Amino acid sequence: MAEAPTSPGGGGSHESGEHSPRSNVREQDRYLPIANISRIMKKALPANGKIAKDAKETLQECVSEFISFITSEASDKCQKEKRKTINGDDLLWAMATLGFEDYIDPLKVYLHRFREGDAKGSVKGGDGSTKKD
Repeated sequence: MAEAPTSPGGGGSHESGEHSPRSNVREQDRYLPIANISRIMKKALPANGKIAKDAKETLQECVSEFISFITSEASDKCQKEKRKTINGDDLLWAMATLGFEDYIDPLKVYLHRFREGDAKGSVKGGDGSTKKD
C-alpha cells in the first residue's frame, strides 16, 4: 500500500524524522547531536550526577533554537551587505542586536584565542583545553 504524500514542511514528530512545519529540514537535522549536549551537561555535574533523558532533549531543542535565532540575524546582516559568509564578528553583532550583550565579552575572548590558534596552524583554538575523556 502506497503512503499518501505529505505537504512540504508538514508537521511531524521527533521520532518519525518528518519535516518541521517551519522548513523542509527534518527536526533531527535541525538539532545539535544529543551526545554532544549530554557531554557538555555532564561537565557541570559531580562525577556521580545523572541527567534525565527529557532534560537532555529539552536542552538540545533550546540550544539548537538559540543558535538558529542568532545565525538567522547574522545571515540577514550578511545578505544586506551582499556577503555569503557569516563570520564570528557577525554572530557577535547579532547577539548584541538581539539583547545578549552579557555573552559578548567572553565570546570575544574565545574568538580571539581561536583566531590566534588558527593562525598558528591549530584547528582547535589557542587555549589547549580540549581533552579526550
